[in-house]
Amino acid sequence: MTGEITIPEFALVALVGVSGSGKSTFAARHFGPGAVLSSDHFRLLVAGDENDQSASADAFDALGYVAGKRLAAGRLTVVDATNVQVHARASILKLAKEHHVLPVAIVLDVDEDVCWERTEARPDRDFGRPVIKRQRRDLKRSLRFLAKEGFRRIFVLRTAEEIESARVVLEPLWTDKTGLTGPFDIVGDVHGCAGELRSLLTELGYELSFDEAGRAVGAAHPEGRTAVFVGDLVDRGPDSPGVLRLAMGMVAAGTALCVPGNHEDKLARKMRGRNVKVAHGLAETLEQLDAETPEFRAEVLRFIDGLVSHVRLDGGRLVVAHAGIKEKLQGRSSARVRAFCLYGETTGETDEFGLPVRYPWAREYRGPATVVYGHTPTPVPEWVNNTICVDTGVVFGGRLTALRYPERELVSVPATAVHYEPVKPFPVDNPVDNPVENSPAGMLTLSDVTGRRTVETAYGRITIPAEQNAAALEVMSRFALDPAKVPWLPPTMAPCSTSTREGYLEYPSEAFADYRADGVGKVVCEEKHMGSRAVVYVHRDEPSKGAIYTRTGRSFFAPAETEALLTRVAAAAGGLFEELKSDWLLLDCELLPWSAKAMGLIQGQYAAVGAAATAALPAAVDVVAGIAARVEGADELLAGLRERHDNAFAYREAYRAYVGGEVTLAPFVVLASEGAAHHTRDHGWHLAAADALVAADPALFTPTRRVVVSLDDDEQVEAATDWWLELTAAGGEGMVVKPWDGLVRNGRRIAQPGVKCRGREYLRIIYGPDYTRPEHLERLRNRHLGRKRGLAIRENALGMEALDRLAAGEPLWRVHELVFGILALEAEGVDPRL
Repeated sequence: MTGEITIPEFALVALVGVSGSGKSTFAARHFGPGAVLSSDHFRLLVAGDENDQSASADAFDALGYVAGKRLAAGRLTVVDATNVQVHARASILKLAKEHHVLPVAIVLDVDEDVCWERTEARPDRDFGRPVIKRQRRDLKRSLRFLAKEGFRRIFVLRTAEEIESARVVLEPLWTDKTGLTGPFDIVGDVHGCAGELRSLLTELGYELSFDEAGRAVGAAHPEGRTAVFVGDLVDRGPDSPGVLRLAMGMVAAGTALCVPGNHEDKLARKMRGRNVKVAHGLAETLEQLDAETPEFRAEVLRFIDGLVSHVRLDGGRLVVAHAGIKEKLQGRSSARVRAFCLYGETTGETDEFGLPVRYPWAREYRGPATVVYGHTPTPVPEWVNNTICVDTGVVFGGRLTALRYPERELVSVPATAVHYEPVKPFPVDNPVDNPVENSPAGMLTLSDVTGRRTVETAYGRITIPAEQNAAALEVMSRFALDPAKVPWLPPTMAPCSTSTREGYLEYPSEAFADYRADGVGKVVCEEKHMGSRAVVYVHRDEPSKGAIYTRTGRSFFAPAETEALLTRVAAAAGGLFEELKSDWLLLDCELLPWSAKAMGLIQGQYAAVGAAATAALPAAVDVVAGIAARVEGADELLAGLRERHDNAFAYREAYRAYVGGEVTLAPFVVLASEGAAHHTRDHGWHLAAADALVAADPALFTPTRRVVVSLDDDEQVEAATDWWLELTAAGGEGMVVKPWDGLVRNGRRIAQPGVKCRGREYLRIIYGPDYTRPEHLERLRNRHLGRKRGLAIRENALGMEALDRLAAGEPLWRVHELVFGILALEAEGVDPRL
């Protein structure tokens, strides 16, 4: 043969040929080096000599392992070995079957003399011609059986000219429609209900077209939407030919796609004359088709034969299969894949109606792609782990339903009648408005959060070490609230660059310089409340569904107190609920006073130090003052003691400022609401929302003072600096500086979402009473901020992705794996004082 060798872009290719036939040269010319696994190379790896035939078993074992890893990752794999013996090819075919991939054989059937001439010319080949003869004999015997063994595509090249002129062309898999981005309308099982199908398409906005006999033969959407049929177009209903005629016309015109259902599969087998049990509505379809022309019946058979098991759409973000599909089967091709797509899995049991019990594969689904399927009629569609069944039993008197994608909206029309009495009673009075979101089946499993994990986000790839996952698992499993109440955790925040200004460790000029370096032109400086970071998850009408929790997912208060506070929050947030058209809100706040959460820390650590210092140092000052006039050098000691005395009392006053008072909340960010994450809004919007809450209930909410600064305006910079000095001199903790526009990217780099600039006296609590002594400040200026800053960026990426997934209605485990990741990263060894 000559010309093109067309193989799927994801396949397992076996090169078959005797030594010296040119397999390695052919592989190097047509496939990337990573795709080619050579038996010679693996002998070299395991034995140090690629000609050591005694190492062949170990070499092929290692080759098979690597090939399996490549296939599991969905990568084209080429096995470069002689492969002239049945047992060698059997291991390749076994791999292909295990990974549901098409096995392809490319045979180089080169003349024996040519092979021997090439072998003799290679100094690293020391075997005789009888080996070539034996391999050649095995090859000739093999050519007759390659197809029977299971190779789906076989290409045989017999001359040097054919080998030289051959061109390998990789083609997309039949299931690969990832280039189609929609939008789509995915239609559930129609089962011969042609009238309802026409009504649903009209409701979706499609314009029907008709033939001379008035039969619907096509439909197109004026906005370019594409319908996708999940299969089971036929059987049980009154007009299967009408459904087929319309669906086939739409597919032919490119306005629809279709995957096969088990009823189409069975119909095709019967039309080919196979021995098929005529049941479950097949008799009605056959009778209806008998009234059609032979040409139409032949067209139906061609149409069904052309349907592939499932389709991957929208860059792989959407998969449609009749009975669903597991993640590891998506984009793959085998009899098992097709069987799963057509029939799903069963437990081997039957229910009280004699029907097979379906295995709940969706409850274990962890794939990133949305899977839409039918097959098992359900009164109310339910999102389970990013999968949804849209078969709502129209033929049983239910409804015909379509899912709009990417909108995730359901549109349905009622059945005009009970067209077929089901064996199992089917409730028909359930309207299908919106699917049930996030079934409890969406909880994390242990395997989701153990070991080293890499999490893909829209803001970068985040790797979480195994030991940090273990630390988070301990906290989450023992102390945290129900995961459904903890959809986000606050990321850590880095301080501004260390100041060199005399007497200061942190100062506004460094914060502003940091943001200028990141290309940020406008910032907002917000008062930093000395409290405890609190996330408020509030539901408008059901306070008990919400929570007020800490940075580690623990509740601040007992359930009754939490519910009382959330009731007040919900009442104050009425305007926000209306503005955002949401029944829930997620707020980032500070809970005041600090002692409401940290009283144990204050008493056990800070107060203990303060009490000891303020008791001992005055007495020490008095003693040394009494002898200062008489003892040489005592003046210097006295000056040092007086400085420490003043520092100790300043330390005590610093932490006492944050003890006592009524519990209040200082809101500063609206994180998310129903259908929307708000991290792309500017801080002006967030602070206006916070001000509205304060105005609605000033006894519960504390305002956050702020200053907006254009960094290229020296007067504004100076005014903000003076504001910070006044704020901290009056006992304030300091400020947080944030980019006004929220998320800011500088190329691939994301700017810090906020940096803290803490006051001189507040840092006394953190670093100790005497930290302002010159020698201590000099040492502290060498603190390393790189790890803290990197941690803040990574945790923020996880947090933004969690909010995006929450707003998109993704399953709970998809949201909570990110929440878990934030807590895990907190176990990283970073100085907690930063």
